[in-house]
Amino acid sequence: MALSNGAIYMKRRLFTVKLSPMAISFLLCLQRSNNMRMSPVTSRFGALYNSNAFVLFSSTADAVTPPNKNESLSSEPSPPPIRVAVTESAGRGVFATRRIGAGDTIHTAKPIVSYPSLSAINTVCYSCLKKMKTVPASLPQGSSFCCENCRESSKVFYDVEKKADWLAFDDYCRTQGLKYPLLVKRLACMVISGAAPAGILDILQPASLTQEMILKMEEGFQLLRNALVRANIGDEHASFLTKQWYTDVLARIRINAFRIELAAGVYEDLLSLASASIEAEAAVGNAIYMLPSFYNHDCDPNTHIVWIENADAKLKALRDIDEGEELRICYIDVSMSYDARQSVLSQGFGFRCNCLRCLSGD
Repeated sequence: MALSNGAIYMKRRLFTVKLSPMAISFLLCLQRSNNMRMSPVTSRFGALYNSNAFVLFSSTADAVTPPNKNESLSSEPSPPPIRVAVTESAGRGVFATRRIGAGDTIHTAKPIVSYPSLSAINTVCYSCLKKMKTVPASLPQGSSFCCENCRESSKVFYDVEKKADWLAFDDYCRTQGLKYPLLVKRLACMVISGAAPAGILDILQPASLTQEMILKMEEGFQLLRNALVRANIGDEHASFLTKQWYTDVLARIRINAFRIELAAGVYEDLLSLASASIEAEAAVGNAIYMLPSFYNHDCDPNTHIVWIENADAKLKALRDIDEGEELRICYIDVSMSYDARQSVLSQGFGFRCNCLRCLSGD
């Protein structure tokens, strides 16, 4: 495997393939999501990732596939029983490759990027968002980690982030009630450190932004850029950080970010799990995931996403799911009325829902 002019060349089984940067991103984030089942074309490509730089993308199933008589039991997790394919009306979607039972864990997923809520920044781990039992008062804001592993893994952003003064940027987010620019800030630090490519989110669907919305983003971009410039982080490391990049990333975060509400504890019972999620305290932060971002919405979903102790997501089946059936989650509070759901989905996600529940007027 050799790197040349921003493309990766792979040679395996007597064929050579040149991949564009977009294709590289696609394969890194999808095909190598711990062997997620893909189309015959993409499944032909071999291992294409750096385990240190791209471990954040892992998505696994909890079960281990039993070996046949010619194979020995492997410690490797089995592929999730899903595939990503194009739907008839909602772009890409996630489909079951076999029957999935109610309550089954479909797969887990680690965030590409996450950031704690400003209201919770002194009470959760700055890396994984796990709630901290105690935080020493002597520690500066945003420097608490729940374990040495989180402290070590945070170097992909923290070594850059701590060089800058973020007071003005954070105050801007706090006074404007904004959360997504904080994710852009962290992602920018990851790109500067070399831990992530600038176009890592390009494969995700962007929101449609009006000119007014873009103009409102100008202040956040300038504050972010100024903080890095004052920290003597020059163009050789931050040349990607243009207003276009900032708005493009925000457009994708806007409709792909997940609000992290922890349901602390271990819930094997599906009803208890759902109740715990509803009763969870205020969000500890927000995060972007690769595979979960391909799940489409339904007001009567068959799949549920939950966070138990930290930002690692777990996707579970709410009911029996047949092979070939699309897996869907609910982007909003399912208890909302029809009119309220349509309003939130239209304003926040840019579409009107035509699921069976909405078509019935429920």
